[in-house]
Amino acid sequence: MDEMEEELKCPVCGSFYREPIILPCSHNICQACARNILVQTPEAESPQSSRASGSGVSDYDYLDLDKMSLYSEADSGYGSYGGFVSTPTTPCQKSPNGVRVFPPTVPQPPHPQHLLPQPGSLPPIPRNSCITCPQCHRSLILDERGLRGFPKNRVLEGVVDRYQQSKAAALKCQLCEKSPKEAIVMCEQCDVFYCDPCRLRCHPPRGPLAKHRLVPPAQGRISRRTSPRKISTCTEHELENLSMYCVQCKMPVCYQCLEEGKHGTHEVKALGAMWKLHKGQLSQALNGLSDRASEAKEFLVQLRNMVQHIQENGVEFEACLVAQCDALIDALNRRKAQLLSRVNKEHEHKLKVVRDQISHCTVKLRQTTGLMEYCLEVIKENDPSGFLQISDALIRRVHMTESQWGKGTLTPRMTSDFDLTLDSGPLLQTIHQLDFVQMKVAWFTFDPASAHPDIILSNDNLTVTCNSYDDRVVMGNSAFSRGVHYWEMTVDRYDNHPDPAFGIARGDVLKDVMLGKDDKAWAMTDGGISKGATIGVLLDFTRRIVIFLLNDEQQGPVAFEAIEGLYYPAISLNRNVQVTLHTGLPIPDFYTPGEADPTSSVC
Repeated sequence: MDEMEEELKCPVCGSFYREPIILPCSHNICQACARNILVQTPEAESPQSSRASGSGVSDYDYLDLDKMSLYSEADSGYGSYGGFVSTPTTPCQKSPNGVRVFPPTVPQPPHPQHLLPQPGSLPPIPRNSCITCPQCHRSLILDERGLRGFPKNRVLEGVVDRYQQSKAAALKCQLCEKSPKEAIVMCEQCDVFYCDPCRLRCHPPRGPLAKHRLVPPAQGRISRRTSPRKISTCTEHELENLSMYCVQCKMPVCYQCLEEGKHGTHEVKALGAMWKLHKGQLSQALNGLSDRASEAKEFLVQLRNMVQHIQENGVEFEACLVAQCDALIDALNRRKAQLLSRVNKEHEHKLKVVRDQISHCTVKLRQTTGLMEYCLEVIKENDPSGFLQISDALIRRVHMTESQWGKGTLTPRMTSDFDLTLDSGPLLQTIHQLDFVQMKVAWFTFDPASAHPDIILSNDNLTVTCNSYDDRVVMGNSAFSRGVHYWEMTVDRYDNHPDPAFGIARGDVLKDVMLGKDDKAWAMTDGGISKGATIGVLLDFTRRIVIFLLNDEQQGPVAFEAIEGLYYPAISLNRNVQVTLHTGLPIPDFYTPGEADPTSSVC
């Protein structure tokens, strides 16, 4: 019953209803709260002048919203009467329920001394008072009956009473003067709860009171709930009980209303019969509402399960993402080790070549230097005949040694630079473009704005045909540049082998030739197509391919490759063909989207 509590609270004070009355708009309000939000209207809007206009449709005259603006979401929290300078604006307040209400701010004229209310009685309601429903904000002027003209909602009052009693922790004695003790009995005849001392003092088990029936408090609470309530009296004739129901006005009426009031010519029925009828209608309506409530409970369970699944899937997906990124990092580290190995090999090779050249050059230089020193010593000798004996050979050796230092001998066999340039640009671009594959189902229709004028669309732009014998092109109203997408088209009419074409196209494709005849489109033409056939188109930008299906069977491995850019679903057909588009479809089960090609360009 906790969910019902908001239904039992006044929209003005936010507390449980106390003496609730029913406004003509069917909303309820405490009688005291209704008195608190009354506002006095100018004389020009008196009930007499309003009813003089001849609109006697109801006991209450709703104010013209153009004349009176008591509530507006854009009025910065102020309500006022438009067109009346004499009436000051009234700041609105918010009740505990968040509903705007309008307390009276117009000072009331002093009562003549002989008309002053008696002590303990409520002051009379001013003439020309109006009240605004705090829920639907409909305003109405009270007639001479004031708030007494509104029927009391005794049913709601009873429900509030039962609810509050069910929430009471323990029933208290009703006769204790200070700090009421817990009641131990209830007298069904006196309708009073007693503690033990008060029972002995005020309800002795002797004399006339001995015949009274005392029951436990809980049982007394139940009997109090089930006891008949007072019969409602007519608001027009306060001494008459409500005994009939006016079908036309949809309200209970008394016998005098039928004799003297406006209900005399209306159709009326017995109150008990209509009570049972409306109870049955309410019970029947509650059955439907109960079904919706049960569905809502199941839906809430589904949503709560979704929360749990989202949390579990989030953890799992995060772990999967970390694993995928770690795998990429591991692959990059392995490739890094391979590249470093190649660099080390190149490094060792360069060092070996240079070191071998240094060793060879060092030996040769040492030999050359020795030969030079020997020749210088020979030149110092003063023996001509001895010199001439060896001079020719020395001259030949010097020339030979010189020739060995010829071109290229004194040129390094290896450069110090490493001719290994790492091309990381494509990989960096791929990393920057690394993203989740778009596999959301796409909903789209054919686009009449970009279609050829001969194209005829129907079924909310999902069905297409043509009024020409020539091929005409129509495209979808959504374009794709990334992710994986799938849609189908069913052939509703197929006469005289019309040769339609199904596929994708750029925005500037020719519209008066068969799809695929220019370089702006990729399409599948007639290949076993007949009436009732279903053609599927699978567009995968991660692999940059297009795959066609006919009646759920893949037509070849891959139809087109190296697809990149912005493409629209498209079809070309003539008047002998009619096709219906089906979108929002999942990717076929047989197909597993692959990883993006590192060299691909995704827009």
